[in-house]
Amino acid sequence: MYNFVYNIPTKIYFGGNQISNLGKELKKFGNRVLLCYGGGSIKKIGLYDEVVEEIKKAGLELFELNGIEPNPRVTSVKAGAEICKREKIDVLLAVGGGSVIDCTKAIGAATFYDGDPWDLVIGKAKIEKALPLVSILTLSATGSEMDIFGVISNMDSNDKVGFASKEVLPKVSFLDPKNTFTVSPYQTACGSVDILSHIIETYFNQEESMYMLDTFMEGMMKTVIKYAPIAMKDPKNEEARANLMWTSSWAINGFVSACQTCTWTCHPIEHQLSAYYDITHGLGLGILTPRWMKYILDETNVERFYNFGVNVFGIDKNLESMEVANKSIEMLEKFLFEELGLKKHLSDLGIDETHFEIMAKKACNDGILKGFKPLNQKDIENIYKMCL
Repeated sequence: MYNFVYNIPTKIYFGGNQISNLGKELKKFGNRVLLCYGGGSIKKIGLYDEVVEEIKKAGLELFELNGIEPNPRVTSVKAGAEICKREKIDVLLAVGGGSVIDCTKAIGAATFYDGDPWDLVIGKAKIEKALPLVSILTLSATGSEMDIFGVISNMDSNDKVGFASKEVLPKVSFLDPKNTFTVSPYQTACGSVDILSHIIETYFNQEESMYMLDTFMEGMMKTVIKYAPIAMKDPKNEEARANLMWTSSWAINGFVSACQTCTWTCHPIEHQLSAYYDITHGLGLGILTPRWMKYILDETNVERFYNFGVNVFGIDKNLESMEVANKSIEMLEKFLFEELGLKKHLSDLGIDETHFEIMAKKACNDGILKGFKPLNQKDIENIYKMCL
């Protein structure tokens, strides 16, 4: 069980004024840079000007792709890859949150593929090579700044699919908590839920785990629970923003999952919500996760919930295991829907049962969604209905 390889060679510049190192890091990979970003918030906070200045000081040639969507589309991947091929781009620079970084990862891979980039996302074609990627993070959530994963949407087919390749791992990432000061309370809440969900997906694993990794995950969950409300109320609280930012990276960079092989559950179920309704990913996870917990909790897995309740929420360890388990779910709901203020029901978002059958079918790939407790299509439909 304890045999694994852990290798995350992303170089991290953490903290203020680190952007002065941007030019020299980009220059290691070439002279032609494609800057990728979203709707323009980086211009409002002055980060765009800082980035451009550093690129110019390093004597690099700059090209741009803007308008990358919150649930990044394969159309943006195609547009970016076309620029890279036409302009002979040497290195990619993603400035934004996980959506921008995910899209830029896919662009880097699609640059070396002559077919439809969607083939690379769904695994029809293998990612053999990708352009080097440097990222500057502006939203603590997905951990994409320090992992091999990405998620891309195809709105024509209502699909949202994750992909993974060591080729797209960022070479360098700049993490300055101050770049998240202007993130809204709502997006801070949703990003924090995404971080928390990444940990939960790994923590709730029926295979044996290392005590050290369990306590590490419990500490990260407590960090999110402590600092997310603080960051929402006091957006410029650097301590809160720094803790969320660093937890975001370590929640999904492969460290805590080193000796576990459990398939994730809530993420593929939520991806269908985002694919069909284009909702914020973290919000969907927040609505789904406690309902999933209630649905799968039984005597065979109650001890994991017991540990979660005692070690994360501080519930009295002397209580009976099932009581602790149920209290832990109640406390998670209180955190999500009261402290973070997220909407509690899918119906609050105008979502009904219309697509539940096809969504559930896609989530389990017409078979069984393996995870902490295996779920079939009907199980997933029932979980969606619990969220109404």
